[in-house]
Amino acid sequence: MAEAANLRGVKVMVIDDSNTIRRSAEIFLVQAGCQVLLAEDGFDALAKIADHQPEVIFCDIMMPRLDGYQTCALIKKNQRFRGTPVIMLSSKDGLFDRARGRMVGSDQYLTKPFTKDSLLQAVATFAPQAV
Repeated sequence: MAEAANLRGVKVMVIDDSNTIRRSAEIFLVQAGCQVLLAEDGFDALAKIADHQPEVIFCDIMMPRLDGYQTCALIKKNQRFRGTPVIMLSSKDGLFDRARGRMVGSDQYLTKPFTKDSLLQAVATFAPQAV
């Protein structure tokens, strides 16, 4: 994959309550040279975002406590992180889900299960040095 070389050092956060999704995303991203931060839910993610300042964020929609829409909206309302790309992850591929993601400020929508190529392509689209 040609753009994988451009992903070296990109800081990516994956927010998902599924350990399986977090681990598979982490494996794909680490193989491409990304630095990976993992969070189990929106509250966990918000604390880590402030500390680590990821360059690209993947956010699951269906999570306990704080869902992906709420998490994305909070990230985008923060002056410091408003420009950070947030890519929604969901097993639902409906028009309503995509529209709701856009309304809270998400930059892209990726359907689960995602492939290694679709995940890395999404990072390449938004990573600062991949542009």
